Amino acid sequence: MDEKMLHDLSLKAAQVRSLAMDAVFSAASGHIGGSLSVADILTVLYFHTMKVDPKAPQAPDRDRLVLSKGHTTPALYATLALKGYFPVEELKLFRSVEGHYSGHPDMVHVPGVDMSTGSLGQGISAAVGMALAGQMDRKDHRIYAVLGDGEVEEGQVWEAAMAAAKYHLDNLCAVVDVNGLQIDGKTADVMPSEPLDKKFEAFNWNVIQVDGHDIAAVAAAFEAAKKGKGKPTVILARTVKGKGVSFMEGDAGWHGKAPNAEQYEKAHAELEAKVAELEGK
Repeated sequence: MDEKMLHDLSLKAAQVRSLAMDAVFSAASGHIGGSLSVADILTVLYFHTMKVDPKAPQAPDRDRLVLSKGHTTPALYATLALKGYFPVEELKLFRSVEGHYSGHPDMVHVPGVDMSTGSLGQGISAAVGMALAGQMDRKDHRIYAVLGDGEVEEGQVWEAAMAAAKYHLDNLCAVVDVNGLQIDGKTADVMPSEPLDKKFEAFNWNVIQVDGHDIAAVAAAFEAAKKGKGKPTVILARTVKGKGVSFMEGDAGWHGKAPNAEQYEKAHAELEAKVAELEGK
C-alpha cells in the first residue's frame, strides 16, 4: 500500500470515529466502544477491499458485508455515509423515530446494508448462507462477516463455522474484532474464548492474525484471504475498545453507553484533533 492510500484510509477511519461519536451523543444512546474498535476494519473494507458501488447498492455482483456484531451501527452507518450511500447529515437521525437508522443494521430501509442483524451469533450464519448461494450460482463476489470476540461465545457461531468448512466456502472471510471486552467485563473472565486461532484452525479455517488498527496490515490480510482456496478464512484483528478516546480506551463501561455533554466535548475534541492532523490543519 502506498503512502497516499494509507493516509487517505487513516483519515477516513478518523472521520468514521468522529461521526460515530456524534451519532451516539445525538441519540443519547448506542454502542460506542466497539464502534471505535472496529472503525479501521470497516474503513479498509469499504474504501479498499470490497467491490461495491453506492450508486448501485443492490448490484447482484457486489461484495457483501454482514455486521454480525450488529450493535456497532454507529461505525457502520458512518462508513456507509462517507462512502456515499446516503448524506452524512442523516446520521443525526440515528436511533430517532424520525429516521430509519436504528441501533442495529436494517437492510430494508438503509442503503448499503446487506443483512439485518441483531441477536449475536446469527449474522455469521446468514453470511455462510450468502456465501453458499454465491458458490452454487458460480459467482465471484465475496462475503465478509464482522464479529465481536464476546459474540463468539455463542454456540451458533461454531455451528456456522462447521458449515462453512464443510462446504469449502473460500468466498467467505470472517473478521473477529478481538478487543478483549464485552458488556460485563473482560471476555477472559466472562467466558474465555481463547485460543481463537487454534479453535478456528480446528474447525478447518485459514487463520490470519493482525493488529486491527494497522491499516496497511489489515488491508494485506484481506488480500491474503482472497488467495485462500478450499476453505473459509478468519482474520483475528486485535483491537482496543474505545480506540481514539483516551478515557474510553480499554474500559468495558463504554460498551453500550452514551457520553454526557462534558464527556462528549472531550471525546469529540480528541477525535477531531486526529482528523485535523490527518487533514494537515
